[in-house]
Amino acid sequence: MDPAAFLTQVEVRNNGALPRLGGMARADGVVMVSERYWAFAGTDGSLREGRMPVAPRALRAIPFARGLVRLAGSLSPLFRREGVARGRERLFLVVAILAPPVLAFAPSWLGLAAGFVTTFALLGWLLRGRTLYLHGAEHRAIAALEERRLRETWTGLARPSRFSLRCGTNFAALLLPVAIFGGRFWPLPATAFTPVVVSVLALALTMELWQLVQRLPRLARVVLLPGLGLQRLTTREPRLDETRVALTALAAVLRRELAHG
Repeated sequence: MDPAAFLTQVEVRNNGALPRLGGMARADGVVMVSERYWAFAGTDGSLREGRMPVAPRALRAIPFARGLVRLAGSLSPLFRREGVARGRERLFLVVAILAPPVLAFAPSWLGLAAGFVTTFALLGWLLRGRTLYLHGAEHRAIAALEERRLRETWTGLARPSRFSLRCGTNFAALLLPVAIFGGRFWPLPATAFTPVVVSVLALALTMELWQLVQRLPRLARVVLLPGLGLQRLTTREPRLDETRVALTALAAVLRRELAHG
């Protein structure tokens, strides 16, 4: 598949609605995802593709649970055996995700120390290589799709914004006050399991808020302003070749979505 030719064809021949895509930047490439498919384009020219998991329809209809299901599904390209992360990396991510609820039962000094170690390890993982630049490229590619400027973006004639309302940075910035508020004003008697319950409920509630503000762009620009500000730290202006990596992953997902109908 020639990504440039395919993206040109999409713009010329497709006047209907296009699928909504999301993405994830890595040190060596960009992952693009739709509801049904994912693709990873590497800076070395490699391309890997796969299918996204499909949760039961009943579960996807339950408030709060549906957000957690969607959040878990978005991580699928990392945790699947045929995905983009290697075995040691998957193990590291599992430990990082499970550490906070497990450490809730540990002495406070141990939880604090382990929390710092986990945080710095995650920051190191997120900031390694060209991740920040490819993060900007991911946003630019998705914006090019939504603005129907794929050809111009591929050639470098257009440079859509590297900032995105749907970025995970915005979600994290929204999650923090929800988690703090929930922990401080938890109405029930505190138990050993309270931190775990509060964390899960904070994630579920934030996902509900996240999906609500995404449907209201004007509200989103206000509510997600802190996250948009943080993106000045979590993204960098990508080179044209890095933008093309993101567009290659986007083209792979888009091709399968349009073929599926």
